[in-house]
Amino acid sequence: MNSKNDYLMDIFENRYTCKGYDPEKTVSDEGFNTIMEVARLSPSSNGFEPWKFIRLNNRDIIEELRPHAWGAANAFNGASHIVLILAKTTEEILPGSDYLERIYTEIQKYPEELSKQRRENYDHFYKEDFNLAENERAGFDWTSKQCYIPLANMLTAAAVLGIDSTPIEGFHQEKVHEILTKHHVYDPKEYKIAIMAAFGYTNRDHREKKRRPLSEVWETVE
Repeated sequence: MNSKNDYLMDIFENRYTCKGYDPEKTVSDEGFNTIMEVARLSPSSNGFEPWKFIRLNNRDIIEELRPHAWGAANAFNGASHIVLILAKTTEEILPGSDYLERIYTEIQKYPEELSKQRRENYDHFYKEDFNLAENERAGFDWTSKQCYIPLANMLTAAAVLGIDSTPIEGFHQEKVHEILTKHHVYDPKEYKIAIMAAFGYTNRDHREKKRRPLSEVWETVE
């Protein structure tokens, strides 16, 4: 490689969604922990980090999910790590909620005057800019969108480490949510599943990457 640009482009040219995993190969703890640190360090709107990541190892729960998660079939059959990415519920990100107050006071620790301004800005954002108060679903949809930021970073980190991965949203959200909360995987008052991801090592060759040309997806407006 002649430059960082070449290295970066090589990573993205050769990152594929894994369609089949070798069950005999396991991602190391070091590699997986690095992927999860990348997720933790990912940016989020207002710095709210409206997510949680759960590695699901329980085979009984996985088998119960299988009929409702067609997009995870190949991953369930051989990936060494299955990750549930949860998004905060609408109630958790209401202006003035206990969760947001903890973010302001314990995590961000801005000076009081700046924290006050940030609260006021978010209140306007919530009610006016993005109209998250429009209906019960709007807030959760917004937190779910945030979850795709760490997901993308996790996929890229895996590719850098030579680990294969699959983003998974091919599942019946309500039925999967019902199963996971029935088994107390998470508290439905705080979270709901947004997406899944799998990590491991492929058992097959990938086809050539197909994408629209850059001229179709990017332009400059002067």
